[in-house]
Amino acid sequence: MRSIWKGSIAFGLVNVPVKVYTATEDHDIRFHQVHAEDGGRIKYDRVCQVCGKSVQYSDIDKAYVSPDGDQVVLTDTDFSKLPAAEKHEIPVLEFVPSDQIDPVLFDKSYYLEPDSATPKAYQLLAATLERIDKTALVHFTLRQKTRLAALRVREGVLVLQTLLWPDEVRAVDFPSLEDAPAPRPQELKMAETLVESMSGDFDPGDYTDEYQIELQKLLDEAIASGSGKVESAAAEPAEQADAEVVDLVAALQRSLAASGRGEGESAPKKKPAKKAAAKKSAPRKSASKSTASKSQTRKGA
Repeated sequence: MRSIWKGSIAFGLVNVPVKVYTATEDHDIRFHQVHAEDGGRIKYDRVCQVCGKSVQYSDIDKAYVSPDGDQVVLTDTDFSKLPAAEKHEIPVLEFVPSDQIDPVLFDKSYYLEPDSATPKAYQLLAATLERIDKTALVHFTLRQKTRLAALRVREGVLVLQTLLWPDEVRAVDFPSLEDAPAPRPQELKMAETLVESMSGDFDPGDYTDEYQIELQKLLDEAIASGSGKVESAAAEPAEQADAEVVDLVAALQRSLAASGRGEGESAPKKKPAKKAAAKKSAPRKSASKSTASKSQTRKGA
């Protein structure tokens, strides 16, 4: 993994230097758009609607249009004047009971690694959070955006989970539920019995993304058979041996000859490694459990 941010957690007077890593990754197969007629790649061009010219990204400012139709253009200088949390500090605001944070507020997750020769302060904060069973609410500035985040511990590692602001969660108002009749005791009892029969311990490894598996299989079969519009990758020109490498090999050969060991007396060659057997897919549970699919739309970091 590669760190995307460096800073420190401000825990009272304690300073905890950390590196931040994205905790999740998207395994969805990526596609790009092509012209159906000849397979040519589709390119997008930023064109000004006033002058009709292509515009470089460096020459683009951001504009806001009010509900009344008034447009306000802001530059990078304007944005630099806005208040923001310290860019390289994660201040702890308060500690709250973990069960008081509604899961609907969770957004992106990040791992925190200690960034000091002696990670004692890091271990102290992690151990404290585990003992008190509370979550730290913090401010976190990433990509010029200040976010509210929850700081907790997962398998001994500090995890930062950004939270949505309250006004980003839509209010629920479904008139169809207002006059809905309450379930009868007999119905509740039968439903509870059904739930009990389908209950078990949660193991993420029990679930797989069947759509991505079948999609990859479809692509592999198309490439193997050469059917459809499969375009083979262009062969790269053979690289010529570097003169310095050739001289080095010659020098090594002369050194072996001088030591009395010819090429035939060199160290025995290793046997070629056996090809790794294809991994067998883990046994999958019934379709009733596959409803926990992760195929919903994911946000960017």
